[in-house]
Amino acid sequence: MSFDDLLANNEGYARTFTDGGFDGIAKAGVAMVTCMDSRIEPLAMLGLRLGDAKIIRTPGGRVTSPVLTGCVLSAQLLQVNRIMIVPHTRCAMASGTDADIRRKIAERTGHDTSWIDFGAHPDQLERLRADVDMVASHPLIKGYAEIGGFMYDVDTGRLTQLI
Repeated sequence: MSFDDLLANNEGYARTFTDGGFDGIAKAGVAMVTCMDSRIEPLAMLGLRLGDAKIIRTPGGRVTSPVLTGCVLSAQLLQVNRIMIVPHTRCAMASGTDADIRRKIAERTGHDTSWIDFGAHPDQLERLRADVDMVASHPLIKGYAEIGGFMYDVDTGRLTQLI
């Protein structure tokens, strides 16, 4: 596989790029944890622009240890005072459990993935509550940033606050 097409696309992008030269501070004071799903455009869905927010993407928009680190750094060093946790509708990570994902990968590849924590869970609201609680109770975030739990609908573009 080649990356030539993507590098060619980047050349066009770079020719008209005018957003350089500013610092890495989140100008709108926002950090968002959301899914890696390509149907999600985090800045556009909030009416924000490049440089306004910190975006942390994971499968299912789950809060993992590296994500928590990103939230701490955002709150402590990057002027973030609001952290949004945003899973979405029709997410593959909510369609079953880790066991289901392991089975699918084993059928496809023959490899055992029992050592990987995928974080799949069919109850998105339960998962969202746990993730919001984890971030909100962290001593380096609590009192520094407000935490909210949301659901993004990939079919309507609507964002709804659940927590």
